[in-house]
Amino acid sequence: MGQQRTGQEGRQGSPLKSDRGATSISNGVVSKIAGIAAQEVEKVQMGGGTVAAVGGFLSSVGGAVTGGNAGGGGNLTSGVSVEVGEEEAAVDLTVAVEYGAQIPQTTQAVRDNVINRVENLTGLRVTEVNITVNDVQFPEERPQLGRQQEVERQAQEQERQA
Repeated sequence: MGQQRTGQEGRQGSPLKSDRGATSISNGVVSKIAGIAAQEVEKVQMGGGTVAAVGGFLSSVGGAVTGGNAGGGGNLTSGVSVEVGEEEAAVDLTVAVEYGAQIPQTTQAVRDNVINRVENLTGLRVTEVNITVNDVQFPEERPQLGRQQEVERQAQEQERQA
């Protein structure tokens, strides 16, 4: 029995590969997971101020014209860039942080949450999460605040259920 375990450990195979096939995770999937995970952290806005404001405006105009939901999932990958390999992923994020938040602690919380979510949900190993803070915002300037609070509530509910 010990040899069997050693053989599996020595292989250090990815959970995405087996004797019966392989699973590939697209960049878009990792981008969405990383974007949602980053937004789960309080006082963080994906894409930074200008991107979020323009995105929020365009989303609301598009929703009014098409009758669609302005709070749709289109903004989940704003400010997210990823490189996905067979077993690893690297993530670059651009965010705005709410005024008064300590940037080093906030970005570390984002980094930890993104790594945790991407690794647990995809089986990929995250090699790095680089974060660019390109804006500081006051709470009333954050057009996606309501959406972020909903995402945070959903994440907390999922953690309670797990």
